[in-house]
Amino acid sequence: MISSVRGPVTVRRPDHVVIEAAGVGYRLAVSAQTLRQVPAVDHEAMLHAHLVIRDDGMHLYGFATEDERDLFHMLTSVQSVGPKVALAVLSGGATRELLNAIAGGDSARFQAVPGIGKRTAERIIVELREKVAGQTPDDEFVVTKTDDPLALARQGLLGLGFDPREIDVLLDNAEGETPEELIAEALRAAR
Repeated sequence: MISSVRGPVTVRRPDHVVIEAAGVGYRLAVSAQTLRQVPAVDHEAMLHAHLVIRDDGMHLYGFATEDERDLFHMLTSVQSVGPKVALAVLSGGATRELLNAIAGGDSARFQAVPGIGKRTAERIIVELREKVAGQTPDDEFVVTKTDDPLALARQGLLGLGFDPREIDVLLDNAEGETPEELIAEALRAAR
């Protein structure tokens, strides 16, 4: 099993990179999040990898972090989510944001991914919610169930794709009694 690939980047495309290691060029399919971490051609890179062997060939997938690779494994364990759909999901945000979306039951976040409908989005949440519980790092915003309007507004903004640190800034000056009012104020401030 190929666990990682290190070497100079020889090709850098929107959906894959080629890294030369020991004279062999390894083509790794990558998410948009990983691609942002891959340096320019002729610079050295190291990607965590996962090899999928199928009837139609061997496919190598690359990840900037082990956490992203772990989430890829979890996503592909869900019925009707293959490697390509899992990469599309991973392209939709940072790993911690996706883990929070699963923990918070944000199926709309997954329905926005091409190839995922309502049933598949709900299946992802149902099958993975317990697996991701407690897997978020201490320094990040963690979704919790609550009736606090400010916490609910934070969850809503996180679901809209805002960075947790950006959410804190936006909500610091927001005024309102309900989560909807707080979100509306934060969105006005974000313009």
